[in-house]
Amino acid sequence: MKKRFAMISLGCAKNLVNSEQMLFLLDEAGYTLVPEADGADFAVVNTCGFIDAAKTEAIDTILSLAELKKEGRLGGLIVTGCLTERYQDSILQELPEIDAVLGVGSFGDIVAAADSVCAGNALSRFGDKNAPVDEIPRVVSTGAGWAYLRIAEGCNNCCAFCAIPAIRGRYRSRPVEHILEEARELAARGVKELIVIAQDITRYGSDLYGRRSLARLCRELAQIEGVEWIRLHYLYPDQFDDELIDEIAQNDKIVKYLDIPIQHINDAILKRMNRRGTGAEIRALFRDLRRRIPGLVLRTSLIAGLPGEDEAAFEELCAFLKEARIERVGVFPFSPEEGTPAAAMEHPDAETAQRRAELIMQLQAPIMDDFLQSFVGKPLRVLHEGEDADSGLHTGRSYADSPDIDGLVLFSGDSREGEFAEVIIDAVEDGLLYGHTD
Repeated sequence: MKKRFAMISLGCAKNLVNSEQMLFLLDEAGYTLVPEADGADFAVVNTCGFIDAAKTEAIDTILSLAELKKEGRLGGLIVTGCLTERYQDSILQELPEIDAVLGVGSFGDIVAAADSVCAGNALSRFGDKNAPVDEIPRVVSTGAGWAYLRIAEGCNNCCAFCAIPAIRGRYRSRPVEHILEEARELAARGVKELIVIAQDITRYGSDLYGRRSLARLCRELAQIEGVEWIRLHYLYPDQFDDELIDEIAQNDKIVKYLDIPIQHINDAILKRMNRRGTGAEIRALFRDLRRRIPGLVLRTSLIAGLPGEDEAAFEELCAFLKEARIERVGVFPFSPEEGTPAAAMEHPDAETAQRRAELIMQLQAPIMDDFLQSFVGKPLRVLHEGEDADSGLHTGRSYADSPDIDGLVLFSGDSREGEFAEVIIDAVEDGLLYGHTD
């Protein structure tokens, strides 16, 4: 009888790609995926270890599975990903319920881990996190019609608040031919939207080809039959050039939605956080992008309560948001991550950081409302992803919506899952668009 396993993938889209690769390897080895850990021979938890909230979620998940194991309702427990990499010297001592651990350089060893656990043995492997990116096939687990396309791994930016370079290693681009081969395979399976991801996609190719090559990659992706949308996550503001901006503007398959994390706008804070560029340069970039790319939707990430953020710096950030009217904003209170330079810097207390994050979202609410209202009465191209159980309406996303972080379009009428529909927007309610097909 085939051994059964459950997979729990936590954290970001890049982590999900690793989970999908492990799913493929386990399936090839004869293991059977089941939806619940209760009753499985083993469970795999692919963890995030980026900020305190993510670490807490990972540990809570591990402990809940350990309880199932203690009750005899789960065989073994394998833990992989960023949490294990970050705490490889202590995780088994702190969480002895774990049977096997794999670091971020050892996702390809998941079958060896499963075999060991099923045989009653322990296993611990931490491969080279700076090695070239593993070219492992995937079992795509995302919604109908779309998939993530990871083009690089690691990060060289070394922002003072961020532990990612220490966890995921240096920046490594995948060869363009491997990316295009994977994209063709995804398109052949019916994937119409490719969400291009890496910790920093603007730097793509600089390590392999000696120059930034994202514009070239996008041109080649756009030639693939079946690919209709190319969405770009995450672009760093200091790495834009005219070639890339022109490609985004002129390439009809690149959706006019750019995720550009800036974290702050105050010059002193940006410098202290080892962010390249100034607030004036960010402002100029956003103005240039809006001028050259009609209909552009901008998304950014901000951190409230960074070291050095006094009331004047916070007010500067709020003034910038009122001026720039960024359509999509995510804000997080500063989390001092152990081992990072920012953790040792003086910073606003947690209550102040949380209050400022909430104030930013209050400021953003009317900007978002105005943006959504601008769609009412107009046709909008929507990728049909599924059905809403409560309303019975179809659900999907427009060019202005990235999965899991933005809103949805709910609509009635004829449409097929995984296909595009032309939806007339009738109303906005609770941050969602409602409409109908002709």
